[in-house]
Amino acid sequence: MNKLQQLDLMDKVQRELEDLKNSQTSILKKVSQIAAHNITLGVDLLDSKLPDLEEQVNATLSTASDLSQAFAEHRTKFFSDNNLAATVDPTA
Repeated sequence: MNKLQQLDLMDKVQRELEDLKNSQTSILKKVSQIAAHNITLGVDLLDSKLPDLEEQVNATLSTASDLSQAFAEHRTKFFSDNNLAATVDPTA
């Protein structure tokens, strides 16, 4: 695999990491919506389990965000270290 192919694959991974972050954000919103509905319902099961679920999803979101940022830095360094600016069409 040449350097440009590696860069393309890194870009794909970065998009997938961003999608993962967006998915986790969406899940966190859903958990919050369920918790809000349960204010009216008052189901003890949901009261006891939703905070744990929210904590787990929030931890996953934080991990995905940190990983996305670190991978973006890795990709930028790879781009710079391999002098790929001259080979990439900025209008593409």
